[in-house]
Amino acid sequence: MLPNGKKHACDQSVPLDLLISSLPENVIDDILICLPLRDAVRTSILSTKWRYKWCRIPQLNLDPTLWGTAKDVTLITKFTNIMCHLFASHVGSITKVILENYYLGDCPVIDKLIYFLSRNSIQHLDFSFDLCNPPKLPSSIFNCSQLMHLSLRDCSIQFAPPAFKGFDRLITLELCRITISSKLLESLISSCPLLDKLGLHETIHSGVIEINAPMLRAFDFTEGEGSISLKSVPRLVKLSLCYLFYYADTRNCFDSFYYLEHLDLKCESLKLLSAAASEVPIRLPFDLNCLKHLRLDEICFAKLDVLSFVLFLIRSSQHLQYLEIEIGHPVHDDSPEQQCLKLEAFSDVTFNHLKKVKLRGIIGSNREMQLIKLLLAKSPVLRTMLIETFSSYKEASEKNKNKIPIVLNSFRRASPKVEVVYDCHVD
Repeated sequence: MLPNGKKHACDQSVPLDLLISSLPENVIDDILICLPLRDAVRTSILSTKWRYKWCRIPQLNLDPTLWGTAKDVTLITKFTNIMCHLFASHVGSITKVILENYYLGDCPVIDKLIYFLSRNSIQHLDFSFDLCNPPKLPSSIFNCSQLMHLSLRDCSIQFAPPAFKGFDRLITLELCRITISSKLLESLISSCPLLDKLGLHETIHSGVIEINAPMLRAFDFTEGEGSISLKSVPRLVKLSLCYLFYYADTRNCFDSFYYLEHLDLKCESLKLLSAAASEVPIRLPFDLNCLKHLRLDEICFAKLDVLSFVLFLIRSSQHLQYLEIEIGHPVHDDSPEQQCLKLEAFSDVTFNHLKKVKLRGIIGSNREMQLIKLLLAKSPVLRTMLIETFSSYKEASEKNKNKIPIVLNSFRRASPKVEVVYDCHVD
């Protein structure tokens, strides 16, 4: 019990405006950053102290709700007015800006916005434009010398000013559906000495882009028009390749992948790599000793060259901990067992670190069952093997549904603790 005459602090009424005004400056900043810009500006009416607080927000999210939709004929005027108000009112540095420009096209104020940001210590830019009407990116983007993160979607980059020497602080670069010349893209990547993470998704360029990035650790590539060659990426740890089509002149190699830990190959990537190797050897000239996670999508086991390259990768990755394979374009295969999949072919290999295997799109073909048998027999610490059948394959009949579990139970298992989970999807 409180002494007589004493009141608990919660019993004392404090005016709301006084309470709001007494918040620490860092708390006010955090609140404003979390609010949409429109609501952040509206906090001006809370109290006298809050009137100009929004003017120093270091992070801005500029989305179309601020200026209207494509049906609004005055939206460019509205956007221009908003930007002019921002230019006149904001004080201090702006470190991060997200702009979703879906209806403005080649609005001249975008150039002024970028120039304004370049003079206010911008570090993080995330710009999205109209997919149906991609504009030209203003060259003022190359004046943002303190950029650390740059993400661009749906625009074209025509040229860089002669005075541009590179983004010497840039760590992350993501380009999605960007039209750019091969020469400019190569130059842009190579002029970012600290580049750690690179994403190229459906970029439009001609020929083959050579990637020279000595500090690059993560690279995510989805093919658009043109291709890439990983020329110098000695520190690469995570690689994801998605080739939608096959190009005979594509150049890729594993020569500098000593530190690779995560490898994700989708669609035509594996076919492309196997073709680049011409005659697939038994294993790489060196082991991928750091590779722990291998994911292969849309793999066609009916094609022996692709299957051989899958085994080539697995054999060369003896420190692998997680393996995921999705079978693509399944073809019912009653051909005899393949010599390359027999246990005798792997007599010198044991997967002493493999803990989890996930196989999707299985139909019970001979080659699939051979691979399962091989992995079970050569993985002494395997904990889980998840097998999912192909959900819409008509030949994955009741016969196969009953056959696969019986065959699985007959396979020798090197790991006494392995759990084989068979998930059957039959329409």
